[in-house]
Amino acid sequence: MLEVEPRSPATPDFVNQPLTDFSKPENEHAIRAALQEVESKLGHTYPLLVGGEKIITERKGKSLNPSDPAQVVGYFSQADKALANRAIETAHTTFQTWQYVSAQERAGYVFKAAAIMAQRRHLFSAWMVYEAGKSWAEADADTAEAIDFMEFYAREALRYGGEQPLTHIPTEKNELRYIPLGVGVAIPPWNFPLAIMVGLTVSAFVSGNTVILKPASATPIIAAHFVALLEEVGLPAGVVNFLPGPGGEVGDTLVAHPKTRFISFTGSMEIGLRINRLAAELAPGQIWIKRAVLEMGGKDCVVVDETADLEKAAAAIVASAFGFQGQKCSAGSRAIIVDSVYDTVLRMVVERTAKLTVGKPYEKNVGMGPVIDEAAFNKISEYIEIGKGESKLEFGGALAKAASNGGYFLQPTIFSEVPETARIAQEEIFGPVLAVIRARDFDHALAIANGTIYGLTGALFTGDNSRIERAKNEFHVGNLYFNRKCTGALVGVHPFGGFNMSGTDSKAGGRDYLALFTQAKLISELI
Repeated sequence: MLEVEPRSPATPDFVNQPLTDFSKPENEHAIRAALQEVESKLGHTYPLLVGGEKIITERKGKSLNPSDPAQVVGYFSQADKALANRAIETAHTTFQTWQYVSAQERAGYVFKAAAIMAQRRHLFSAWMVYEAGKSWAEADADTAEAIDFMEFYAREALRYGGEQPLTHIPTEKNELRYIPLGVGVAIPPWNFPLAIMVGLTVSAFVSGNTVILKPASATPIIAAHFVALLEEVGLPAGVVNFLPGPGGEVGDTLVAHPKTRFISFTGSMEIGLRINRLAAELAPGQIWIKRAVLEMGGKDCVVVDETADLEKAAAAIVASAFGFQGQKCSAGSRAIIVDSVYDTVLRMVVERTAKLTVGKPYEKNVGMGPVIDEAAFNKISEYIEIGKGESKLEFGGALAKAASNGGYFLQPTIFSEVPETARIAQEEIFGPVLAVIRARDFDHALAIANGTIYGLTGALFTGDNSRIERAKNEFHVGNLYFNRKCTGALVGVHPFGGFNMSGTDSKAGGRDYLALFTQAKLISELI
């Protein structure tokens, strides 16, 4: 067990991790060495972890390399309903002591884990290159964000655990404490398999709760390595329990259990709404209203008007639409361009997109890798066919798998003259498909931008300050950006979360976030 060194509230201010420049030979050498090391460790079997006990079950799943699905990244044990109930009971028992551990001690474990992850940064990134199909840059940004979440939330735990400002009166001594809730269920997505998984897990336990981590079925191995890191820093058994398993069986059991106090979820709208419904039902023996912290989908956009820097706008559209193959809830899957510059911007976007490289990211530094699995490949392919019937195919659209070994590769695809009500303009595709929509003017562009059930991210490129002020009030998204891309939120800088069917606007990476996993207790003493 590593000795935990508590940090004080005087801990230096939070600073984001810098991204790695892979054009430097020493950094390219480091990531290639890490990829080689990960390759040598593929195919291992990973256990469940409940109360510190490693459990190998008869039922196992396979995590596959989306660049080469014949290659097994790892085998993982899968829980059933009985193990899900056991994990909840274990976490509930552990909470009886963990809730009284000081904020300084809880944060100490997280600071230790962050420091070790920073030392092994390229190794964690390499696992994502293999398991999630991330490019070097996307994987590196994911790992950096995971470290940021740990560093930020540990500091926040110290702040929430400290003295809170109150109005003082001479006759009473008053104190406000933020105390933990209980047992939480963390259900992260596969698209940020380290960053969001770490964020959901750490925010819960550093606040004094215990956690059952149910990783995404497509990316459980990177989660297993993080859980092993928590064991390495000496986090007490039962604080974080690792429980892969089928959503319909294990997930529903965890959400519906009367001793579950909160669910922290990032994923699709459909599953988020199901969790919300299950969490709202009162189970026998349940004595609280469960909290559901939900981050769901998006149909995000980049708006460009006639006063914008068109080159910068085109670059941002391509980066927002095709970063990590468009598999981000913040992806700019719509480009809304006013009529007078529509043709020019469209040409620039197509030219830039044509320069993107698609390939296996563990073999070379590419711009785009595969989509996550066959189901995603098929779904995106269906949307491409739908798009061909709704609009004009400008670029891409190839449906055949574009690499050997059956990898799930798709070309970046651009549709123009897309009606604002078209399915490809309204439904979340979660793939490298961009709908370019023509707006009559700025007013029309703003109406189109707001014309979906979602409200997660959006960007406006303009040189008109009056339009920026209008957009601040009228562009209805949780994260609004001006003259930059609509992806790439930084912890502490851009608290992240959306409106409407994009979720509960939890603002991950912000100073309000830990309040979601605590409850405020006022203590008053007459003096």
